[in-house]
Amino acid sequence: MDLKINGKRALITGGSGGLAAAAARVLHEEGVKITLTDMDESDVKAQAEQIGSDVEYMAADLTKTDHIDKLADAMKDKGGIDILVHAAGVTGEKGDPLEMTDDEYRRVWETNFMSAVRLAKRMIPQMVDKGWGRMVCVTSENAVQPYWDEAVYNTSKAALLNFIKGASFVYGPKGVLMNTVSPAFIESPMTDGMMEMRAEKMGVSEDKAVETFLEEERPYLTLKRRGQPDEVAAVIGLLCSDRATFTNGSAYRVDGGAVAAINT
Repeated sequence: MDLKINGKRALITGGSGGLAAAAARVLHEEGVKITLTDMDESDVKAQAEQIGSDVEYMAADLTKTDHIDKLADAMKDKGGIDILVHAAGVTGEKGDPLEMTDDEYRRVWETNFMSAVRLAKRMIPQMVDKGWGRMVCVTSENAVQPYWDEAVYNTSKAALLNFIKGASFVYGPKGVLMNTVSPAFIESPMTDGMMEMRAEKMGVSEDKAVETFLEEERPYLTLKRRGQPDEVAAVIGLLCSDRATFTNGSAYRVDGGAVAAINT
């Protein structure tokens, strides 16, 4: 399907990660001019080179406003941004919600939530000037189905979901559509690490760790496997396109059924 976004310019955060890279590949195949950004310059450079020789990259710490300013200025110098895919984020520490430190709540909040707010403040006006734009934020199943030991992560992702919904009311009429994608248990370095730790603790193989995790922790994920980054990227690509012109303020789940509720 032609997504009708050939020649558009996109910034993708968390660019050295699997999900962001998969989204970048989808958009790149559609003729979008890609800039990847992440904290480690060597990692994001390597990812950009794998996707295509024309893919650009910039190292940035999204918890720092001056870094976001530089990203915004770079996009403006290139003619303005059309598409923002915000996939950067951290899981944070796990445990009793009341035993998590203020600093840990604050760290994850700054990385997962405030980074999106600050990016939107600087990037959305460029889209408004063009009369066309897309912002897609990666949230999580945890935004609507929180797990008790992931409170710092849950809180940041729920806030992000709410922020995008609210902002979509204002900027949709100005031509900028804002949506979220909520993955669950996607095969990635993050879930690899989770399953390695589980396998070691249980004294079983990683495949068995995945199997028991699904049985015990994700009973509604009836497909009984981890999702693939490409499966999430396909939905991100559609929401970034000029095909999804009547989708605004929506939350798309790519979770294999992990969330039990009907409503978001």
